[in-house]
Amino acid sequence: MTGRGAEQHPHGADRLCAAGDRVYSRAVRRGRVPRTDVETVPCLLELALLHPDPDDMDWLVPTSPQEVMTRLLRGVYDEVSASQRRMGSAVAAFEWYAGLGRQLHALTAPAEGSAIRVLDGLSRIQAAMDEATEACTTEVLTVQPGGIRREAELTEGLHRALALRGRGVRMRDLYTHVARHGQGLLNYLELMGDTVEARTLDEVIDRLILFDRTVAFVPANTDRTMALELRHPALVEYLVTVFERLWRLAIPLTAPLPDTGIEGISHRERSIAALLAEGHQDAVIAERLGISVRTCRAHIARLSETLGAASRTQLGVRIAQVGLDGHHPVLPATALTVPDQESPTVR
Repeated sequence: MTGRGAEQHPHGADRLCAAGDRVYSRAVRRGRVPRTDVETVPCLLELALLHPDPDDMDWLVPTSPQEVMTRLLRGVYDEVSASQRRMGSAVAAFEWYAGLGRQLHALTAPAEGSAIRVLDGLSRIQAAMDEATEACTTEVLTVQPGGIRREAELTEGLHRALALRGRGVRMRDLYTHVARHGQGLLNYLELMGDTVEARTLDEVIDRLILFDRTVAFVPANTDRTMALELRHPALVEYLVTVFERLWRLAIPLTAPLPDTGIEGISHRERSIAALLAEGHQDAVIAERLGISVRTCRAHIARLSETLGAASRTQLGVRIAQVGLDGHHPVLPATALTVPDQESPTVR
């Protein structure tokens, strides 16, 4: 039975089949379902989403969505790179289970002390953040994706940052390299003094704010009008581990970005080249690096000119030849011939 079920339902708990979705949702709403309902969806038993009712073995009761969410996030990724690639899928599954959780009555009704709270609306998010700020005594860790921070974004949380500084709370912030070019961020860091330490990476995960390693806030939808407040120790510890691994890879804001070793190619263009080699489109590259699509295409044109590529295909070959894709170059960098100004570029 297990083997046949795996063949017919090749998926994990983060992406149920249509039949499994219906039966599990019904089990959550009703509290249990008869065992006969699961004959066509053995995946629910294999994934431990349903288990026998100890009072009546002919019935199956659902594993709570909160427990499923915890299981999904525990040890999902061993490396930060895998975490970044799968973050979108994990958040989508998280939202799905959170939505089902709200359908439960006594077992899943969100209370103020819950390990996972869904904050719906900017005002509720701001209130929860203010509450966490007031309770914070030691450390704040943040990940700030996107490009140059607008003055409005920096001003929005300035009152919290100043309150934390007044209590001697230390802060560590992770940004993308592009944020280095924003005067607003430099002014903010100057105002905060040595209370804040900032580092940058080519790309980071979605927004994350951690207070005293006990409570975390992450977005719950794309426009950030909903957020998740996490107080479950396992979830918070996982997010702290992700942050610390990114922090070790990041470059202090006070230090220059490393040279690429290839004349005429900037650090940002090297990052773009690596993402091009992975097959990403311009819009995806721009979003991940925190730059506009127009800026991204301008860098690609410069890359093409520097590497003497007349098409996207040829550019990919040249990127691999000089090792800009993260692998050892096929040709040494000294063998690279830079074309004159009239050489064609990729459009």
